Amino acid sequence: MMAPALSRRAQELAERGEAFATATVVRAQRPTSASAGNAALVLGDGTIEGFVGGDCAEHSVRAYALKAIESGEPILLRILPFGDDPEGEEVAREDGAVTVQNPCLSGGAIEVFLEPVIRAPRVLVEGDTPIVHALLRIGTELGLEMTGVAGGDFEPRPGDLAVVVAGHGRDELPALRRGLEAGLPYVGLVASRKRGDGVIGELRGDGVPKEQFDRIDTPAGLDLGARTPAEIALSILARIVEVRRAGRTRAAATAVDPICGMTVAAVASTLSLDHEGETVYFCGEGCRSTFESQHAVSE
Repeated sequence: MMAPALSRRAQELAERGEAFATATVVRAQRPTSASAGNAALVLGDGTIEGFVGGDCAEHSVRAYALKAIESGEPILLRILPFGDDPEGEEVAREDGAVTVQNPCLSGGAIEVFLEPVIRAPRVLVEGDTPIVHALLRIGTELGLEMTGVAGGDFEPRPGDLAVVVAGHGRDELPALRRGLEAGLPYVGLVASRKRGDGVIGELRGDGVPKEQFDRIDTPAGLDLGARTPAEIALSILARIVEVRRAGRTRAAATAVDPICGMTVAAVASTLSLDHEGETVYFCGEGCRSTFESQHAVSE
C-alpha cells in the first residue's frame, strides 16, 4: 500500500498535470531488499521517489516506467537476476508483461507493476457555433478533455494540447495570441482560406513574430472535403489526434552499460560520462570506474 506522503505527492503531480508512473512491487523473492507492497513514483525525467528495491532494480524500473509513460499502457515488469543472457536484455514479452534479466541484481526475482498516470490532454475551444458544439461532443469520445473558452479569457496550463478558434470573427485575435504565446502544440482557426489569410495579416500588423503565426492551421483540420458542422469537427479532431500521437512516436531513450550489458534509461538521473563525443551511461559507479580505467589503459 502506498504511504500517505507518497499518495499526497502523486495527487499533487496529477493536479499539476505532470505525467508519471506508479511502481508497485507485487512479488519479491528472497533474498531481496524489496517487499511486496513497496511503492514508488517515477517522474517523466526518470526521478524515482519511494522504494522498489536497490539501485540495480531501480535501473530496470526507471527504464520501463518511462516506456509506460510514453505508450500510456501499464506494464508488469519481471526482473530476474543473472540468467543465461549475459547482455541483460529482454528475455520475454507478452501482452502487458515484460521479463528482463538484470546482471547487476544480486537478490531474488522481483515483479513490479508499472502504471502510467497521464491526464487527458485538454483542448480549448473558443466560440459558440454548431462546429464548436460538435467539437465538444465528439472530442470527449476520443479521450480528450474538451473545454469551452470565451475570447482570450483563458489560461493555458502545462500539458494542454490545442486551442481551436471557431468564433467566426468574434474574439479570434486574443484567443489565437494566447494559444501561440503558450506554445500549444496545435493552434487552429476555423475560417475560409481567404479570411484566415486576413486574420494572419492582422496578427502580422500587430507585431506577432512570423514563427508564431506560421504555426496557425487555417483552415483548421485535415482536408476531408467536410461540409457539415460534424464533418468539420471530425476533420479538426483528426488533425489534433495526429499532432497528439506524433508527440508520442519517440520511444523512451535507453542505453546499454558497456561493462555489464545492463539496459538503463538514457536520462540525466542515470550515471554517465562523455567519451569521444558521445554520452555513455552506466548502472553504477563500479561500471563507470571500470570503463574509465580501461579507457585510460587503451590510451
